[in-house]
Amino acid sequence: MDTVRPAAVAGAFYPRDPHALAAQVSELLDAVAHPEPALGWPKALIVPHAGYIYSGQVAAHAYRELANARGVVRRVVLLGPAHRVPVRGLALPGTDAFETPLGRVPVDADAVRALADLPQVTTRRDAHAFEHSLEVQLPFLQRALERFAVVPLAVGMAGTEEVAAVIERLWGGAETLIVVSTDLSHFHPYDEAKRIDGATVTRIGSLAADLDHEEACGATPLNGLLLVARRRGMTARLLAACNSGDTAGGRSEVVGYSAFALHDPRGATDSEDTGRTLVGIARGSISHRLGLAAAPSVDEPAWLTRPGASFVTLMLEGNLRGCVGSLEAARALGRDVADNAENAAFRDPRFRALSAAEWPRCAVEVSLLSAPAAIAFASEEELFAGIRAGEDGLILEHGGRRATFLPQVWEGLPDKRRFLGELKRKAGVPADTPLERCTVSRYRVQKWRQENLH
Repeated sequence: MDTVRPAAVAGAFYPRDPHALAAQVSELLDAVAHPEPALGWPKALIVPHAGYIYSGQVAAHAYRELANARGVVRRVVLLGPAHRVPVRGLALPGTDAFETPLGRVPVDADAVRALADLPQVTTRRDAHAFEHSLEVQLPFLQRALERFAVVPLAVGMAGTEEVAAVIERLWGGAETLIVVSTDLSHFHPYDEAKRIDGATVTRIGSLAADLDHEEACGATPLNGLLLVARRRGMTARLLAACNSGDTAGGRSEVVGYSAFALHDPRGATDSEDTGRTLVGIARGSISHRLGLAAAPSVDEPAWLTRPGASFVTLMLEGNLRGCVGSLEAARALGRDVADNAENAAFRDPRFRALSAAEWPRCAVEVSLLSAPAAIAFASEEELFAGIRAGEDGLILEHGGRRATFLPQVWEGLPDKRRFLGELKRKAGVPADTPLERCTVSRYRVQKWRQENLH
């Protein structure tokens, strides 16, 4: 029979009701300014662990970075400080799963076995029974990743090298995400806390691995991660920072919060090289269909196998000749680009199939999309005020109909009202339908273009 660690701080740090919790997490994530399109996601996150009304908006900046990780990240190594029970080393819970109002998250049994020979790793159910630093991360992870296993480690008195050894043992590949849970300074006046936390944020960004517990309550697991990051040549990117005086508390004694994303350079790709590769796949796919070339490789390098959403646009002597794409990252990026290119050339219902005679005169543009995020608005004026003309790609949905315009369309439709009107027309939504009755989402793109070859 499975043993389950029940939710201990539901109703205190976050809502107990599953519908209210899901709504709050979604609201926090949707409120984050949309990230730039990315081929991947961070290898590690640093997140706060206070009640959601205090630090949830900062934590959401970190979890929004996982928009493209769903379906790939299957294991989360979660480290946070042990607040309630003295612990020597790093403590596993000795249970088969953790429970939140959103459901159960299995503990990764293979990872637990992989740590069995490390003397600093123990099993302490009491250390986890009422610990909030790990539990509050799970609803965000459930919303971002849906299905995953967790390796929950309550960190007590441990050396930086001991923590680093555990992280290295479980580092894995794209399937593994490392999350360190920590707040910053505690119970200083607002202005003093801003000064202290500002210095701490700078030190985290420089991968300093000698933080103390006055700077960050989770300094022990944090130092271990930063040591590993420094050795691996990683970078730490600040996503958000504030304190409880900025959110839901007074300013006489505040707690500081920050969120960081840490990226592994071995998973990065150069933008120019990325563009050449993606445009090459698009051109190769069309040339192959015309019988002019072999099928392009869509799974090398490895980043092409990660989920991605793309649009491929063909221009014939300056005129649109086809445009087909994906709005969500539902398959490997390389395959997505190849299929969208072929569909743009031969299956766009607005055009006849591309001919071999036309092909040498065609320019090819590949756009890489970020994950869409719904725009909250109560009126047309509020919607127009929030849209960034020239930057936002928009998706309009109503009554089961949906259409999108890439940001490139702003060049021909610079007026926001006309842009939305034409988007309604494209979706087949009646022109007199109020925008307040529609769902409007936005995304950003990176794009690369290769001009005509003749």
